[in-house]
Amino acid sequence: MYLKRNLSKNLTTFHSLRFPYKNSIRSAHRYSVTVGIGGNIGDVKRRFEHLLVSLKRDSRIKLKETSLILKNPPFGFVNQDDFFNSIMVLKVNMQPHAFLSYLMRIEKKFARKRSFANAPRTLDLDILFFDNRNINTSKLSVPHPAWSERESVLIPLAGMKR
Repeated sequence: MYLKRNLSKNLTTFHSLRFPYKNSIRSAHRYSVTVGIGGNIGDVKRRFEHLLVSLKRDSRIKLKETSLILKNPPFGFVNQDDFFNSIMVLKVNMQPHAFLSYLMRIEKKFARKRSFANAPRTLDLDILFFDNRNINTSKLSVPHPAWSERESVLIPLAGMKR
């Protein structure tokens, strides 16, 4: 069950038992990673719940925190359904590029198709921050470019207690 709150005509937040969520158990995992999650095909909120279950089963990942879920309009390619977005903080032992490959495998597991930029998608996982690292390679940019300009990141991130 989700508690719904309209922030404006185009922005709606959703709260459930797992969104937002905070785990206070300490982890031996080395790196703290902030990941943006999103999607706009099918039952996205349910898919987010399944994602958390999948991550909790993986010993390489410790879920530390999630944000509320934000429903917001698409950008770039605007002729598509609204997106649902959230943020999760994970502890991992993987290096950044290995973790990116891991996230891409999860997207594929959840039927992500890469047809064109900003296309509709079942699940989108973006590394927003990886510890305090700055990475700029052809496959990975951290912090995520333009994160500070997107409501889909700023609103969920603002609600997380640091």
